[in-house]
Amino acid sequence: MKLKEVATGFASLLVGLRVTLAQFFKPGVTVHYPHESLKMPPRYRGHIELVFDEETGKPACIACKLCEKACPSDCIAVEGVKPEGKGRKVVTEYRLDFTKCSLCAACVEACKSEAIRFSREYNLAGRSKEDFLMDLLARLEVEHPQLQREKPAPPAEKPEAKHHRGETGKEAAA
Repeated sequence: MKLKEVATGFASLLVGLRVTLAQFFKPGVTVHYPHESLKMPPRYRGHIELVFDEETGKPACIACKLCEKACPSDCIAVEGVKPEGKGRKVVTEYRLDFTKCSLCAACVEACKSEAIRFSREYNLAGRSKEDFLMDLLARLEVEHPQLQREKPAPPAEKPEAKHHRGETGKEAAA
């Protein structure tokens, strides 16, 4: 009985060595990150990003806020102004809280002007929550330095607001 157990153990050892040697001579599949990176599949969904309109030289976003309304996670905030003499609104601020984003694509599908899309960026590591609060307009400005951000008009101060500071009506009018 002992001899049979030794023979079975030796046969098992040879099978294991054969598998090990077969794998030893195959090319490796390990990616030495960060020196090498994987090619991302075409349908990969990173965080959303704004689309740059080559014709106008500005973001394609018209600040309609459909993406903000469609987002179930409430992670998008869009602000825009309508410059005088222009036909459409221009985005002045586009913020994404990626800590809340579920990558559901509701915002991308809701956008009528196709102004947002999923990025191909996958290396999103950070040490704090603030690393994932993204200003997408600022990121677009980095990619396209010729882009100039529209400044929102300062709110007009009401004359009655000066009365609350202790000024009289004549001083406020001057």
